[in-house]
Amino acid sequence: MVKLVATDMDGTLLDSSKNLPKDFKEWVLKNSDIKTVIASGRQYFTLEKDFIDIKDNLIFIAENGGLVFAKNKIIYKNVINIEDIAKSLKFIESFTNAHPIICGAKSAYMHESVEEDVVKNATMYYEKLDYVSDLLEAAQKDDIVKIAVFFENKEAEKYYNQFSALPNTLNAVLSGVSWIDIAKKNVNKGVAIKAIQDNFNITQEESMAFGDYLNDYEMLQNCKYSYAMSNAHDKIKEVANNITKSNDEDGVMCVLRNL
Repeated sequence: MVKLVATDMDGTLLDSSKNLPKDFKEWVLKNSDIKTVIASGRQYFTLEKDFIDIKDNLIFIAENGGLVFAKNKIIYKNVINIEDIAKSLKFIESFTNAHPIICGAKSAYMHESVEEDVVKNATMYYEKLDYVSDLLEAAQKDDIVKIAVFFENKEAEKYYNQFSALPNTLNAVLSGVSWIDIAKKNVNKGVAIKAIQDNFNITQEESMAFGDYLNDYEMLQNCKYSYAMSNAHDKIKEVANNITKSNDEDGVMCVLRNL
């Protein structure tokens, strides 16, 4: 019996126009005995807004596994220590076209002097974003789980290799043409899924997951009923036990409707 269903958002649950399947919310409400998990790299407050009408019926893995929320309460967090945040911010200062956003449990924070174009890009992904004069001071008042770095002129990949100079407790991931995400090395959706399973006494054999890209790899490993979308990365298809239709063909719901 499946007691937990976890799904990625972009490229998985959402279609290419960023729309939810029409019957997903109805399915969640009808199957309240199953823990339904939204697993994303997005900020919790952005996810909460997307699912505001059923948010109390969902569990949210945010920031690619750095935070887990259930009924607006944190049930798991993987926090970067303040020394590593300080070193990372100092390192990011060496790039004239880079702008850090520190992502915490209460909010995300960005320097107040950033230009309008940078703000526009940041607010696309961070529903709750505070502008401050001192990022390190803000970090000391919150639990920071990720540092997102925005590069102007879509130059993130150009500088990505230099991020190997970060403290060895951290890991940098290229998350888009303009973005590099920094988090602790042991942060991923799979660790977050394990925390949810432990919290609700659910086994790996009672868990199902859907994904399409590399940040879903560990999550699929931690669920017996693992599904790669037909549009998924080849490595995701290799690790998944099953393949379903694409995100534009309601691949997640094709499985859930028959669960």
